[in-house]
Amino acid sequence: MSIRVPVRARTALAAGLVLPLPLAGCGLVSGSPMTDSVQPGSIGRGEPLKGAQLTVTSKEFTEQIVLGQIMGLAFKAAGADVVDRTSIQGTVGAREAVKSGTADGMYEYTGTGWITHLGHTRPIVDPHRQWKAVRDADRKNGITWLPPSRLNNTYALAVNDRLQQRYGVRTLSDVARLAKTDPSAVTVCVENEFASREDGLTGMEKRYGMDIPSSRVHKMSGGVVYTQASKGSPCTFGEVFTTDGRIKSMKLNVLADDKRFFPNYNAAPEINSAALREHPQIAEVLAPVTKALDNDVARKLNAKVDVDGEDPHDVAKDWMVEKGFIKD
Repeated sequence: MSIRVPVRARTALAAGLVLPLPLAGCGLVSGSPMTDSVQPGSIGRGEPLKGAQLTVTSKEFTEQIVLGQIMGLAFKAAGADVVDRTSIQGTVGAREAVKSGTADGMYEYTGTGWITHLGHTRPIVDPHRQWKAVRDADRKNGITWLPPSRLNNTYALAVNDRLQQRYGVRTLSDVARLAKTDPSAVTVCVENEFASREDGLTGMEKRYGMDIPSSRVHKMSGGVVYTQASKGSPCTFGEVFTTDGRIKSMKLNVLADDKRFFPNYNAAPEINSAALREHPQIAEVLAPVTKALDNDVARKLNAKVDVDGEDPHDVAKDWMVEKGFIKD
């Protein structure tokens, strides 16, 4: 059972407080209406979604929240009444909201869909083929993947300017060579999960022929990884996400994955199939917005939140207006 009920609540975008409304037989559904008075720009002309009631969702980290706001604003400009259910904790929770129809759509990553949700262990190297495989496999789950963006939020190792110049590393193959010629130089700061994932440190070592002793692997929270890698202590290299706004602000250099080990995590609209059948105009509304998203855009928007302290909704709205997609 799926009932969409706008509930006056402050989501995690504001203060992390959500006031749920109990629904008999349906569990808890919460959200807050998007009240922006936005108008169509280059998208949403003629208000093709007028009368539609659509709910958007996202996971709880910065980029996901911004992408969820972007989707919601696109729907709003096209005439829909939009409920904001962004910032759901965990990958599975947001996914299940779309799958069940509690939410109508979100931006999800192709690699996450293929590996986490569909249970495959080997990613597909070509990004378009990866998206196509996810799209085809997920149809049976009542989920439709619309064409992806160039935004690829995948894993990487990064190093500061000083240490990059000292060791002459530009690629992960360079790190592998350094691990053999000067083992003590290769120390890494990583999150706990990355340290044990097959698409993380464990698999990377296998692909590149590295052997980094556990004594040179420092496990810590994600935010601390960036700080320590920027200082170059206690680690030379740090695990980062390629679209993180802190990469530029902390003057980190991303090393090329020259053997293309890390999966493609291209952001694409993941839409409840029943909602898309009812409102097929969703696809045309989102297409130009998705096309405009890439890593440079993501780093800029993420930095506005994580570095400058701006509100994710405002960041999303400013970008949509700046691109001419909507009018405020």
